[in-house]
Amino acid sequence: MIHLSSADIVQLTLWVLIGFSVITWGIIFFKTWTFWSIGRANNAYGTAFWAASDLNEAAKLENDASALGRIAGAGFGVLNDMRSNASRLLEMSGDIQSILERSLRQQISKERKALEQGLAMLASVGSTSPFVGLFGTVWGIMHALQDISKAKSASLDVVAGPIGEALIATAIGIAAAIPAVLAYNFFLRRMKLCEAELDYFATDFLNLAVKSGLRANGEH
Repeated sequence: MIHLSSADIVQLTLWVLIGFSVITWGIIFFKTWTFWSIGRANNAYGTAFWAASDLNEAAKLENDASALGRIAGAGFGVLNDMRSNASRLLEMSGDIQSILERSLRQQISKERKALEQGLAMLASVGSTSPFVGLFGTVWGIMHALQDISKAKSASLDVVAGPIGEALIATAIGIAAAIPAVLAYNFFLRRMKLCEAELDYFATDFLNLAVKSGLRANGEH
């Protein structure tokens, strides 16, 4: 059976907090690149989509490389399915406009789930790191008290080491929490802005489909 002393527990706490910090910065770099690439791809697809002469031309665009493209692809898929044998399926029964709107909303939900990846971890690190640091601080103080009891002295050279470890645990806990909280708030706002852009595009796509008689790919 492994026996951990108070000093070992404090050291373990410090390594856990360092691990939290590494995870936080890894997520920050990954999400920064993700949102940058998503924004770039959406801008490129949006420009090409609105430059198309009609929905038939827009349907020919590559739609797998961007969130806007995947939403448009979901819409075009419904329009195509309604004209094929797939229209006999139960999921294709009912008002085509409602079916199209539902499909667009479902795709937006999928895109939102992809954007949310990593945010829960940032929130968890931001909320738990200070308490993990406080846990290490408590154990450090207990270690200091044990040393005082053994040495029967409260001199600086006796308590400096354990108290120093305790303060470091608190500092690292706060240092790990602050970037996580700031990054979570920043990326949450970016996600909401991106989701709003997807909502606007889906609404515009639905309106265009209605004005076009809910036809695509040469159907008149």
